[in-house]
Amino acid sequence: MATKYYLPEDHAPLPPKNADVKTTCCDYCIVACGYKVYRWPVGTPDGGPKASENAFNTDFPSGPLQAWVAPTQHNVVMHEGRPHNVVIIPDKDAKVVNIGGDSSIRGGCIAQKCYNPNKPTNDRLTSPLVRINGTLQPVTWDFALDIAADVANHVLKEHGANAYSVKTFSYQFFENTYAVKKFARRSIKTAAFTFHDTPSDVTSTPGFRDAGFDNFGPAYKDWGDADVLVICGTDPYETKTMIFTQFIKPAIDRGQKTIWLNVRETAGLAYAKSKGDDQTIHLQVNPGTDTPVLGAISRIILENGWEDKDWIKHWVNDKWGSSSGFGQGTRNTPWQWRTTWGKFQTGGVYGKKGYKKWVMSRKEHEPEVAAKIAGVDVNDLYKAAKWLTGGGGDRPKASFGIEKGFYWSNNTGNTNAISSLATICGAGGRPGQVVGRFGGHQRGGAGGGSYPRNRSPEKVPGRRRRSLDTDRWLYSGHTRMAHVIGTTWIQAMAGANGLHNKFEELTTNNPNQVTSWDKDEIVKTLKARADSGGTVVINQDIYLRDPIGARFADIVFPASTWGEEDFARANGERRIRLYQKFYDAPGDAKPDWWIISRLAQKMGFKGYDWNDSNQVCEESSRSSRGNRKAYHMIKIAAHREGKTLHQKLAELGTEGIQGPTFLNYKTGELLGTVRLHNTTMTQEQIEREGRTKGANMINKKGTHFNSQTGRVNIQKHPWSLYADYWEWMSPKDDELWHTNGRINEIWQSGFDDIERRAYITQRWPENFTEIHPDDAASRGIESGDRVMLYSNRVPVHKNTIKGVHGKDFQFSELMKNGHIALEKGAVTAIAIVTPAVKKGALYSYFITEKQASNALQGRVVDNISGNYNYKLGVCRIKNLGPSEYKKEFRSMSFAPRNIV
Repeated sequence: MATKYYLPEDHAPLPPKNADVKTTCCDYCIVACGYKVYRWPVGTPDGGPKASENAFNTDFPSGPLQAWVAPTQHNVVMHEGRPHNVVIIPDKDAKVVNIGGDSSIRGGCIAQKCYNPNKPTNDRLTSPLVRINGTLQPVTWDFALDIAADVANHVLKEHGANAYSVKTFSYQFFENTYAVKKFARRSIKTAAFTFHDTPSDVTSTPGFRDAGFDNFGPAYKDWGDADVLVICGTDPYETKTMIFTQFIKPAIDRGQKTIWLNVRETAGLAYAKSKGDDQTIHLQVNPGTDTPVLGAISRIILENGWEDKDWIKHWVNDKWGSSSGFGQGTRNTPWQWRTTWGKFQTGGVYGKKGYKKWVMSRKEHEPEVAAKIAGVDVNDLYKAAKWLTGGGGDRPKASFGIEKGFYWSNNTGNTNAISSLATICGAGGRPGQVVGRFGGHQRGGAGGGSYPRNRSPEKVPGRRRRSLDTDRWLYSGHTRMAHVIGTTWIQAMAGANGLHNKFEELTTNNPNQVTSWDKDEIVKTLKARADSGGTVVINQDIYLRDPIGARFADIVFPASTWGEEDFARANGERRIRLYQKFYDAPGDAKPDWWIISRLAQKMGFKGYDWNDSNQVCEESSRSSRGNRKAYHMIKIAAHREGKTLHQKLAELGTEGIQGPTFLNYKTGELLGTVRLHNTTMTQEQIEREGRTKGANMINKKGTHFNSQTGRVNIQKHPWSLYADYWEWMSPKDDELWHTNGRINEIWQSGFDDIERRAYITQRWPENFTEIHPDDAASRGIESGDRVMLYSNRVPVHKNTIKGVHGKDFQFSELMKNGHIALEKGAVTAIAIVTPAVKKGALYSYFITEKQASNALQGRVVDNISGNYNYKLGVCRIKNLGPSEYKKEFRSMSFAPRNIV
C-alpha cells in the first residue's frame, strides 16, 4: 500500500534589488521570531547570484549563516490583483529573539502558509456560507450577516445574553481580539464567553496570580542568565525552539544546571543530559504528581535553612501583609474566595501559620513519600534542593519556567507549589532570577470589555460567582447560539467524543433544518431551532474545520489572517511588533475585526464603524494601559510625530519594543520594559527616564508584585484538593496513564501546518502514541503497529452546578452527588516504542483534526480554577495490526525523539 510522499523542489528565485521589503514575525509559537518579506511581480526579472544583483547583497552560493533561500521559503501570492513572488526568510539583521536570523522548522517554512490556489492552501475559505439542505452554499456577506444578526437578536431577546455563547482565540492579534471581546463582553454582555483553551474565562496559572507573579514577566535572556533553571512540563527545544537554541543551550554549554519535571525525554532534555548528572536532573514524574515533589524540595530547603532569608524579609508577605489582600473584602474576586476555606493563605514563611510549619506537617511532602507517589529517585529531590540554593554555600541564581504539561496536570496545586518553591529560592524579578511561563501561543489579547461575572449563574460555595463553564452550559441545553471564532472547540476540549455527540444532538439532529433559499424562511427555521432547545452555530475561520464548521455550522464567515492585513501582537517577553500586510486575502475573506464590526452594526450596536485595522488598534490601545503589553504610549508617540500607531510600529521593525511602554516627553524616546517585577529598578531611575509624566501609567507590577502590598504571597498547595481525582484516575488493571502535547515539527495543529505542508503531512500522516518498551512487550505492540487507545471511564460533568457547601466541587463529592457521568472515548494511533516515555504512561500528539487524543482526557475542571487538567487521562491500548508505515519507511520515522 502506498503512502503519501513529498517531492522536494530544488530551486527558488532570489529577490531582485528593487524588491519590496516588509517585516513580520512568525505566526506560530510564543517566541515570534523576526522575518523579512521580499516581494516582486511575477514576470519581472529575478535577482542574480552576484551581490550586486540581489536584494541580499550577497554572492551566491552564500557562506554559512549568510542569507539564502530554500524552496519552502518562496511562494506566489496576489498583491493588488497581480501575482507576485514572495521570499520570507528570518531577519539576518535581527538583534533580538532569533538573533542573527535563526529559525525553527515551523517559521523557516512559513512562506507555505500563504494562500496559493496551486498549493495545499487552496481550500481556504473565500466566501460566506450558509447551510441549506445540509450543504454549505456560498452567499454574499449581506445575506449571511443579515441572517446571523436577525437570529442573534432573537436569541438575546427570547433567551437572554447567556444563550449566546462565544468561543474564541485568545492568542490572535490585538485588532481581532479587541473587536471580539468588545462585541461579546460589552455589547452582548454574555457570561458564556471563553477562549480556545479553557471551558471558562479563567487564568491558566492560578498559583502565579495569587502569588503576585505575571505569567510573562521574564525576558528571554533571563532563562539563559540563570545558574540553575527549573523546566516544568515542557521541552523548550520542542515547543519554543529559539528560547532553547538562543538562550538556554548556550547557558547549558557554559555550565548552567537544569532540573526538568517531565513525563518524557525529548531532544532538548537529552542534550542537557549529555552534559552529565552533575549538570542535569530529570524528575520523570508520574502524570499529575508534581505538587508532592515540589513540596518535598521546599521542605528539604526549609529544614536545612537554605532559603533566601534576605529575599523573604524584603519581598515576601508576612501574616499581616498576606491578610491585607488575601481573602479580604467581599471575596468576590476569583482568588479571594478561596481563602474562605483556609486552604491556601499562610502567615508568611515563618510562624505558627507559616508556610514552613505547614509544609513540614504534610505527609505527602516527606521526601520519601513524595518520591514514591511520583515514581522518582528520592536522592534527586535532595540534589535539586542543594542546586537551587547552594546548599548553604554561595547562592546561585535560580529561575523557574513552566508550561502546559505542568499546569494542565494539577492546575491550582502545581502552580501554587512552584510559586512557593521559587519564592523561598529568591526568584522573582531580578536578572536570571525569575519565575514565569515559557509560553504557548503568542500574546495578542486586547481588552475590549470586562468579563461580566455578575451575569454568570455559576457560583462557588457561598455567594460568590465564578466564570461560566461553556461546555457544561452547552451540555445543560442553555446554548442557543454558538459563535466559534478561530478554534475547533470540540477537539480542543477534554472529553472530546462526548462534546461531539452533544453538538450533533443540538444541531444536525434537531428537526429544524434549513431547506429554503429564502432569507426569511432561513431565519424562521433557525429561530425555531433555538426556541426548541437546539443550537445555531456561527463559525468564523480561515479553513472549514471538521466538525465545527464542516458538519455543525449553519453560517460560516471566511476570515483573513497573517500577511493579509496589518496586525500587531506581542511575544512571550512582551515584545510588541507589527505583522505587516504583504498580499491580498483570498476571495472575499475579511479580517475578524471587520466581520465582528459588520455583525455588530447589523445587530444595532454602536461604536463599530472602523475603516481599517489601525483604527481598531488605536481604539484598543487605551484598554492596554496598566497591563503587561501596554502599547498606548506607542500611539501617543506616533501622533506626536504625525503618524499612526501601525506606522510607528512598522518603523520599529522586527526589534519592536517590550511592553509596558513609556514615552519620555522631554526626549521623545519610547521606552520599553525588559522584565516585570524588576526589583532592581529604583524610583530615581523611573523618574529620570520620565516614566511618570504625561499619559504614562505606572503599574505596581513593573517594580513590585501584583498583590495588595506589592510583595509575594507564599501559598499552601494542598494535595488533598486533587488527590481523590488523581487516585480515581490512576490506571487500574491493564490501563496506562495517557498524556499529550506538542512536537517540534507541528504547531498549529488545527490551523494550517500539519495538513498543508507537504513534508509535514508525509512525516506525520496520522497521530502517534509513544509507549515504553516494557508496556509494549507485554501487549504485543511494536513500532509501526496501528493501535486503539480506548477507555470506558472518561469522567465528564453532566450539568451546570452551583456550589453551596465547601466540598461541592471536590471530585469525590461530585461523583457522590451524581454530577459526573462516565463516557467512552477511543482513538487510533501509530505506536512508537521508546524508552523516552515513562513506563506506565502513553504520550500522543494532542489535537489532530481527525482524531483528538483529548477524547481520553477527563472533562472535569480543577475544583478551584475551573480549568481542565488536560494532561491527565487513562486508557487501555490494544494492537490492531501492522500499519502501512511499518515496512514502508517513507512516512513516520520511529526513531526516538531524545536523539542528540
